[in-house]
Amino acid sequence: MEPEDLEKRVASVAEAHRAIRGIVGRYVVGNHELVDLVVIGVLTGGHVLIDGVPGTAKTTISKIIARSIGYEFSRVQGAVDVQPADIVGIRIYDDEKHEFVLQKGPIFANFVMIDEINRLTPKTQSAFIEAMAERQATIDGLTYPLGDSYFVIATQNTQEFEGTFPLIEAQRDRFNYSMTLYHLDRENEIEILRRDRDGHLDWDEFGGRLRPVVTTDEIRAMGHAIQEVYVDDAVLRYIRDIVVASRSHGDIRLGTSTRGSLALLRGAKARAAIDGRTYAIPDDVKTMARPVLGHRLILEREAEFGRISVAQVIGDILETVEVA
Repeated sequence: MEPEDLEKRVASVAEAHRAIRGIVGRYVVGNHELVDLVVIGVLTGGHVLIDGVPGTAKTTISKIIARSIGYEFSRVQGAVDVQPADIVGIRIYDDEKHEFVLQKGPIFANFVMIDEINRLTPKTQSAFIEAMAERQATIDGLTYPLGDSYFVIATQNTQEFEGTFPLIEAQRDRFNYSMTLYHLDRENEIEILRRDRDGHLDWDEFGGRLRPVVTTDEIRAMGHAIQEVYVDDAVLRYIRDIVVASRSHGDIRLGTSTRGSLALLRGAKARAAIDGRTYAIPDDVKTMARPVLGHRLILEREAEFGRISVAQVIGDILETVEVA
């Protein structure tokens, strides 16, 4: 790809990102980092896991972004009685056609939100692994494609333990990025109250006016442009050293996988593109390190007993590892 052509295509990525941010900001207060992460996830084909208490606009942001990019949105509410068939669908016999036909589940949308995923049993959680990894679903021995434009965002409230099932490592590793959401600060909280007082939080009115600002084909083209973002060998070594450090850190029992290493590279390239750059820099890697590593690291028990957090360990790694 010619440099001028790449610059133009990367500029379209940055422009789309600004447009989506602007649309979300008309209804949602704050949460800019979540918007950025979801956009990066969509553009790189990487799924997103969100830890956070209820009422932090996760579902609303997801619905707005899905409509803004022309994706079909579906939502699964986690509960212990949800079965895999409730998610992937079932094949039923059609008396008129005299054959079995597929009754698709919500997993066949291309923007799927799993709310409180840790309330699903491990068996039901596993229904998402094939979809997230292979973009396909197997039902009664038959495999059905989900399409290449496929994105999953899942939420969990890690402050609640009753009736929950922690995600298995294989499932957590399928998520490219993660972040933790907290309640709004004082200024943003009062802004929410003002908007509600002035009648600006009517979802039916706002949602009814939402129209896509980019098409699915344009999103796919932007993803190809991100793949062309230049990454110098020095930045590649920086990514490698961060990942290797996560595997040898004294407070970490299980470090980042190679899948995490690739997610860090792709995330850094996407971060560069939404900033309008055709090349990635070490700061892009630093910005994406926490979303990529946060849900993949398992600390030693001694570290947990000492109240050392994953965020602290990641911070220590970023302070220690230098660009070669």
